Amino acid sequence: MSHPDFLFEIGGEELPPKSLLTLATALHTGVVDGLSKAGITHEAVDFYAAPRRLSIYIKALAPKQADRTISMDGPPVKAAFDSEGKPTPAALGFARKNGVEVDELDRSGEKLRLVKSIPGGHTLDLLPAIFDNALKNLPVAKRMRWGASRVEFVRPMHWLVMLYGDQVVPATLLALDSGRTSYGHRFHHPQAVVIHQASDYLNVMRNAHVVADFAERRELITNKVNDLAQKEGGQALMPPALLDEVTALVEWPVPLVCSFESRFLSVPQEALISTMQDNQKYFCLVDSQQQLMARFITVANIESSAPEKIVSGNEKVVRPRLTDAEFFFNQDKKITLAERNERLRNVVFQAQLGSVYQKAERVSALAAVIAQQIGGNAEHARTAGLLSKSDLASEMVSEFPELQGIAGYHYARHEGLADDIALALNEQYLPRFSGDNLPTTSTGQAVALADKLDTLTGIFGIGQPPTGSKDPFALRRAALGVLRILIDGELNLDLAKLVRSACDQHGAALTISSTADDVFEFLLGRYRAMYEEQGISADVILSVQTCRPTVASDFDKRVKAVAHFRNLPEAAALAAANKRVSNILAKENVPAGEIERSLLSAGPEQELADAVSRLAAEVMPLYAAGDYTQALTKLAALREPVDAFFDNVMVMADDVAIRGNRLRLLSWLRTLFLRVADISQLS
Repeated sequence: MSHPDFLFEIGGEELPPKSLLTLATALHTGVVDGLSKAGITHEAVDFYAAPRRLSIYIKALAPKQADRTISMDGPPVKAAFDSEGKPTPAALGFARKNGVEVDELDRSGEKLRLVKSIPGGHTLDLLPAIFDNALKNLPVAKRMRWGASRVEFVRPMHWLVMLYGDQVVPATLLALDSGRTSYGHRFHHPQAVVIHQASDYLNVMRNAHVVADFAERRELITNKVNDLAQKEGGQALMPPALLDEVTALVEWPVPLVCSFESRFLSVPQEALISTMQDNQKYFCLVDSQQQLMARFITVANIESSAPEKIVSGNEKVVRPRLTDAEFFFNQDKKITLAERNERLRNVVFQAQLGSVYQKAERVSALAAVIAQQIGGNAEHARTAGLLSKSDLASEMVSEFPELQGIAGYHYARHEGLADDIALALNEQYLPRFSGDNLPTTSTGQAVALADKLDTLTGIFGIGQPPTGSKDPFALRRAALGVLRILIDGELNLDLAKLVRSACDQHGAALTISSTADDVFEFLLGRYRAMYEEQGISADVILSVQTCRPTVASDFDKRVKAVAHFRNLPEAAALAAANKRVSNILAKENVPAGEIERSLLSAGPEQELADAVSRLAAEVMPLYAAGDYTQALTKLAALREPVDAFFDNVMVMADDVAIRGNRLRLLSWLRTLFLRVADISQLS
């Protein structure tokens, strides 16, 4: 027979929409953990969340804990009783600690043992503490009190439902006594709602105009918005964060199509989309060419008898925001980027590193050098670098900070600057986050690399590198951006030289003499985070890091080659052999010179030397071509001769000449692998 289901709902004032999903999932986690620790069995545990309520639904919740037996060892029997068989203080203390008499302890073994049966507690008695603990541990940044109560929570709460089947679970949480009474939609069904059975919850709420299930409500909004967008001949922009926030704002979603004057479409669409999404929580519509349409969709929380009034109200609200964007854009177009750039001479980038204008000058010079190395237009890169921060002094970016770069792109296009220069003003910030797009032009690549390297070397050079979880200048993100641009763009640039060039641009401003080395080490360390995200194991990454390649695209080829190599059947034995070779060579001085074949003994030693010589000739052209995967695959053939060598040959021979020759052979062997990675690091 199945156990009853359990329902918990706490409700009151509207919860913060950006935090609703986080609160609901945290409550779910806390309850599941509490049930697990209490040993109460159950089936699925679901959470529901709406603007005015947080709910947990537990299927087939066991009515009590399982009975359990505990066994605990005490002091040795010899020490527990004296010569007359009377219990010693050790035995008495153990018994007293566990609330039993000495006669109840088992003395048949070497130690006293307590075996105790503990009957399981009733679930209804345990649930209040489990939920109280889960509520107290919710991630609430700032709690509040209401009325005369001293209770604190994220918002004032007014009702509490706790039902086990059809039975109310007695509890007092957040100064609320549990019952079976909830409340429906604030306008459609403001009166109390009685829930007779836990299993009735979703249907009862739906009849009260509340879609309590967050996931169901989100899917409902998605489908309705997409249907409306399709009818308008467009596609709705629904970023996941915006969709979650809108879902958290409504209990009974009713999407409606609204419009605005088409004249606003002359404003950069990013500005319009930004203000409609961020400020008004609207879903914008774009056409098949991804161009913004003069339409948007709002999601009302009420099924109105006069929806046209809601539409009109939203159109009226959004018009001033779009008018502001239009005004800022038109005002900004009256001033050239170069003129606006002059204003940045008085804007501090960092006190020790000068103004934003000085940063732009450094970026300009470095970008020109990089563009020349990658076959781009050095003069275009120089111009783009110098203008790269000019839009920071614009009215548009002042009002919409998230448009930095995008605004610069539009103003450059308005001035008639070359397309790659205009694109670079936006592409300098790419990638903004993991998985983001990368610069598409050589000018954009050059400026993006120069900007990030300037920041890295500058902040490291004044002694403010990231520490622990603190990274105020986002240097980790900048470093990953540099690596991604170099690798995905297949740019054959020496990273160590780039860092030194960036340091040179700062001149005497850098106070740390080791800045170039420190930044290169930092970049080298960021490979691990990047490749672990791709599922490559840490030992593979470390094996390549040990060799310190300075070309990022070369590092990438090596990592992928080693990842392939470690799956070969010969890999483990060769990794172990390399570790053994590494340990031997670390302790001994390898004599200079070539291997003397006359000193090689017949058999395994001669066979290993022949194999190394033959494979060296085969893999050197592969190394030169960067085909490390094929090279390591060929070197896998060394497993048998290496194993035979170590099984049959004494490396540390008494004869100094023979010993030196064997050390040279091992050094030659290890060098073949080190051209790719230190495979002795593979676990």
